[in-house]
Amino acid sequence: MPEPFTPEWGRIDGVTVTGRTVEIDPAVYFFRYQDPTWLVVDWDLLARDLLPLRDTDSRTVEQAALEFVKEHGRITDDPAEVLRIGHKVAAHVFSDKHLTDPGLSHVDAGHMRMLREATTLMALNKVRIDGSIANVGPCWFFPVATSVVFGLDDEQGMALDELYHGGFFNEYRRIDSILAHAALGGRLVHGCSAAADMKGGAVVPYGADMDRFRADLEGMSDTWMNRIRAHAA
Repeated sequence: MPEPFTPEWGRIDGVTVTGRTVEIDPAVYFFRYQDPTWLVVDWDLLARDLLPLRDTDSRTVEQAALEFVKEHGRITDDPAEVLRIGHKVAAHVFSDKHLTDPGLSHVDAGHMRMLREATTLMALNKVRIDGSIANVGPCWFFPVATSVVFGLDDEQGMALDELYHGGFFNEYRRIDSILAHAALGGRLVHGCSAAADMKGGAVVPYGADMDRFRADLEGMSDTWMNRIRAHAA
């Protein structure tokens, strides 16, 4: 990784952190690991050609992102590459430069680091176009995972979830997020329903069946979250 990761990610089964090196044992880390391939777009290409775009009266940023993924997306079976791209997405979306943005006085560098690191690991999750969840690890439920890693209490964990769920994303940062997440082959979809409830989210392909996605997540989310919480016991 370009920056050292918090060593306490080792509290999560299957994760080992040594400085800037993050090792993940798939057999231990994932709750479900059915399809170890991912759709990605080269970050440098995306940063040059997609990130500068904005809505026009003929094309939204969502349309531009979808078209870009269709044109430049490729399949990789290298999880290390996915993590590297995921970190670039996270470093862009949750950059410390935003700490001076209006309305974010309640956010500090610690929050941004938690969001960057969790978002990086979340890149390994996968949802298929039919809406079924193929790969899911503890960082799907990043507010629960970060609570274990960083020793957050329930109130702090919920505050981080509220930030991720919407408090951070004004319109400008929302557009930036849409464009950046195209590097991971889709769009960011929150696992929460109407309010933050610790269910995190994933990058989901455009056109995925959201009804099946919700049903699949609701069927197992409590079980998975309780397995993560067990690490804090």
